[in-house]
Amino acid sequence: MKFLLPVVVIVFIVLPLAVLIAGQAGLFRGTMPDDLGVKDGRLKPPSATPNSVSSQADLYSGPGAEYARIAPIRFRGDGADALTKIGAYALVMPGARIMQSSPSYLYVQFQTRVLKFVDDCEFWLSPDEGVIHVRSAARLGRKDFGVNRARIEALRAALEQTP
Repeated sequence: MKFLLPVVVIVFIVLPLAVLIAGQAGLFRGTMPDDLGVKDGRLKPPSATPNSVSSQADLYSGPGAEYARIAPIRFRGDGADALTKIGAYALVMPGARIMQSSPSYLYVQFQTRVLKFVDDCEFWLSPDEGVIHVRSAARLGRKDFGVNRARIEALRAALEQTP
C-alpha cells in the first residue's frame, strides 16, 4: 500500500508532465520529408500505417492505402484560384503554415498546439483530370485518429461553399 502513492504520482503527474515538456521542446515534430511534391504526376504515396489520406491511394496497395482513400477535391472555375482559396481556408485552421505555394501546388504544415505534432498536407492541381489531388499525413505515430481526413473534408466543404 505504501508503494501506491509514488506509482500514482508518477503515472498521473510526472509522466504527463514529461510528455508535455517533450512536446514543447519539439521532440514530436518529426523530420520534414525530403520527398514531397509532384513527381511524374503523383504525390508521395500514402503511409504504410493508418495515419494519412491520399486521393491517389488507388495507385498503391496495402493496408495504409486502404485507409488513406479519399476523393480528390473538385472545383468550379479556375483551378489555381481554387488552390489559392484552399490555402486561405487552411490558414484559418489552428497551427497552419504555408510552406510552398504555386499556381498548381500547395504545401501546408499543420502543427498541434500542445504537443507540436506536425502533419504535412499537399495539394496538386492535376491539369489532365481537372481536380486537386491531396495527400495529408502525420509525420509520427501509427495512427492519426481521423485528423487528416477531417481536415481535408473541412477544406473541401469550405471550398464548396465559396460562390
